[in-house]
Amino acid sequence: MNGILCADMDNTIIYSYKRNIGENKLNVELYNGREISFISEKTHDLLKKVSEKMTIIPTSTRTEEQYKRIDLDIGIVPYALVCNGGVLLVNGKRDREWYLESLQMIRNSRPEMEKAQQILAGDSRRKFELRFLDELFIFTKCEKPEEVVEDLQAKLATKLVDVFHNGEKVYVVPVNLSKGMAVRRLRKRLQPAYIIAAGDSEFDVSMVEESDLGLVPAGFKKIYGNGSGRFKETVMEMEAGRLFSETLLEKCLVLCYRKLLRNVPIT
Repeated sequence: MNGILCADMDNTIIYSYKRNIGENKLNVELYNGREISFISEKTHDLLKKVSEKMTIIPTSTRTEEQYKRIDLDIGIVPYALVCNGGVLLVNGKRDREWYLESLQMIRNSRPEMEKAQQILAGDSRRKFELRFLDELFIFTKCEKPEEVVEDLQAKLATKLVDVFHNGEKVYVVPVNLSKGMAVRRLRKRLQPAYIIAAGDSEFDVSMVEESDLGLVPAGFKKIYGNGSGRFKETVMEMEAGRLFSETLLEKCLVLCYRKLLRNVPIT
């Protein structure tokens, strides 16, 4: 097949109602009758153009239910990766073989996941229900999330699970359940000419490094480079001061016009 764009959704392609992305925007997600996520009109136009050149595969930490609330209005989306890559949707339906393989891949992390559940269940700083999403990873919300993460890292085998937070959200994720691993599996299954990946958070680090080209916001390397800012040369930061969704899609179009193939240097 032609090239693939594995694109994170939240804060990469779509934005919460809390984020000001200008007046020219379109609603893409309803929840309990409320408009909660938007894309800019320019992003929408660029998505349609990019989808004519390569296969766009939404690649999200969202659950299947949460992902299906999104409507990008760009036509058929044949593939989507949700639950941090643990679940593959093909034409909107869960691929059972992929999911079972995901469970098998993380089996060695299961005891640590159960231990994390026990610890968080009794943590007074937790202020949200404790979710073991599709038996793939743990999610909750906590007060003083940095302290909670430090405590969990001290008590868990970090060679088996990753523990981190995004704001007040706290996650415990098996090391083998990553977007990077999902990209590797996707490459083997679909054998695309090349894979471009775009993302903005810690969840996306492995994905942008595993792809042939990773597109990230300005400042990403410094934040997630373990203090060194070191990433592969194929990870590129987009310009600051503009909407990340627009800059990354514009870059994809430029690359398409250059007729890039896999293993051809991308600059």
